[in-house]
Amino acid sequence: MASPALLMRVVASAYSVAEKAATIVRNVMAAGDLGIVEKTGANDLQTKADRLVQMSICASLARKFPKVTIIGEEELPTDEVTEELIEDGHCEEILKKTCPAQYTGIKEEELVIWVDPLDGTKEYTEGLLDHVTVLIGIAYGGKAIAGVINQPYYNYEAGTDAALGRTIWGVLGIGAFGFQLTEAPAGKHIIITTRSHSSTLVNDCIKALNPDSIIRVGGAGNKIIQLIEGKASAYVFASPGCKKWDTCAPEAILHAVGGKITDIHGNSFQYNKEVKHMNSAGVLATLRNYDYYASRIPNTVKQSLVP
Repeated sequence: MASPALLMRVVASAYSVAEKAATIVRNVMAAGDLGIVEKTGANDLQTKADRLVQMSICASLARKFPKVTIIGEEELPTDEVTEELIEDGHCEEILKKTCPAQYTGIKEEELVIWVDPLDGTKEYTEGLLDHVTVLIGIAYGGKAIAGVINQPYYNYEAGTDAALGRTIWGVLGIGAFGFQLTEAPAGKHIIITTRSHSSTLVNDCIKALNPDSIIRVGGAGNKIIQLIEGKASAYVFASPGCKKWDTCAPEAILHAVGGKITDIHGNSFQYNKEVKHMNSAGVLATLRNYDYYASRIPNTVKQSLVP
């Protein structure tokens, strides 16, 4: 049997690396010293978990795939990473899947991996643990083509017998796994949006969509999970603030199951290594009925958000 294609090896490794990351996230929380640092203000935080997880993910993947470009959220000194942070395992199940033909020839230097070590840091510091995700997105030719999302605290309120945490993964042309794909209730417009980065524009945009209900939660990864599990119909965020590492992994998983994510103008996101990190023109994402929401974004909102 031919050895698995590079893309499948990267995804299989990212899966195990994300599971290791989840263990670090839980250990930091359990130890009780989060080591919180404000980056640009009280809503832009970094903890010991963000720092250790990014070191673990980046070092583990760089060791196996030295020519891949890896871009993480946190600006960290490139210290020697201790061996206990290195994960060299992989998910055998993923290697059994056939790589889509258009990705079989990919070389290491053509891949860019976007890492958010802890998406929903503010919620993590406030104990809203189910909002937290670890995001590893894989891009090729500027497009998000594969992703891994780990929820370290999935099931944390389900009692001590429940297995804590889960890993969701997807590749365009294969599908997405680790969750039950569910569509939001038909005819209901449930909008999911930011919890800690709200603004007049964000709220005006949502109001114009005339939703039946609004869910406010932290983390882009968390919001996309709510879409693919049918808890919300559209993720609407009419504001800059989201970055490429927030959207790359969730985008790949959403697209792998037929959903769509763009900025507020309907432009797709680019993920080549030279691209600017900020998604300046906001986010609009749905599993189904994208056009319904896109056609109702007010022009005043669009004019306020320059890509």
